[in-house]
Amino acid sequence: MDQIKHSHIEVRGLKLHIAETGTGSKVVILLHGFPEIWYTWRHQMIGLADAGFRAIAPDFRGYGLSDKPANLETMSFMDLVFDLLGIVDHLAISKVFLIAKDFGARPAYLFALQYPDRVEGVITVGVPYMPPRPSTFHKQMPEGFYISRWQEPGRAEADFGRFDAKTVVRKIYTMFSRSKIPIAKENQEILDLVGSENPLPSWFSEEDLANYGSLYEKSGFQAALQVPYRTLNEEYNILDPVLKLPLLTLIGEEDYTLKFPGMQEYITSGKAQEYAPESEIIYLPEASHFAHEQLPQVVNKLILNFLFNHASKKDD
Repeated sequence: MDQIKHSHIEVRGLKLHIAETGTGSKVVILLHGFPEIWYTWRHQMIGLADAGFRAIAPDFRGYGLSDKPANLETMSFMDLVFDLLGIVDHLAISKVFLIAKDFGARPAYLFALQYPDRVEGVITVGVPYMPPRPSTFHKQMPEGFYISRWQEPGRAEADFGRFDAKTVVRKIYTMFSRSKIPIAKENQEILDLVGSENPLPSWFSEEDLANYGSLYEKSGFQAALQVPYRTLNEEYNILDPVLKLPLLTLIGEEDYTLKFPGMQEYITSGKAQEYAPESEIIYLPEASHFAHEQLPQVVNKLILNFLFNHASKKDD
């Protein structure tokens, strides 16, 4: 971990934290999900640097060590897209590979659609490409569905506020590592789905938890509740929703999101390939929602194969 360096760059009036390692001319930017932070990519960053790539992992605005916007309640997915553009411009990077996890896939896809000349290819963990539009699947779920609960103003704040940041992360990581969709009973809060007797996943150490806890202790969870959960209805002015870039999606076979309404049908029907003609989906046996942390060697090998196959020819 000592080879990962940290800095802040000013983008759109905010100081955004970036973790970085590697000196290659081929650049990979890694975008986290929730309850993650830059640290979720620790295994991939070192693997990328050792293979000759420059790896950069930012904390999204309002997350971890990045500044919070003054108007947090209006923060949107498009803010993350414009922040990403600001990062690559600030660092004078002409073209990048994007790797994204969970909701981080949405700004990655939006950036690739709007700035295709700046992207060499995209890799996502857990989220196949879908044309960016307001999400509606949560409307087909019971009232206790975690996304619906976290969209409700005040309810998640009260739920999370009963615990310190480290405990909140422990509960969500444990819950999201299961193959079952998190759904609470009528008089139960989401974080109560995980008790103190439930162990951390075997691949997630106490040291990992301490690192996540300290970062969220600094930022809190308000940005995470806003983006992604309270901006899923965001509208995008995308004229052509077809992704015309190389795309690799890695999905854990035990990832609970595969059970979201319509997800399996969307993938198996060929719609994913219709909207992303140069895409490939690879399933990872026994892997959970956090495949990149659970099986880093397997994931790193697949990532590097994709990058070497699609990297433009230029000297390091």
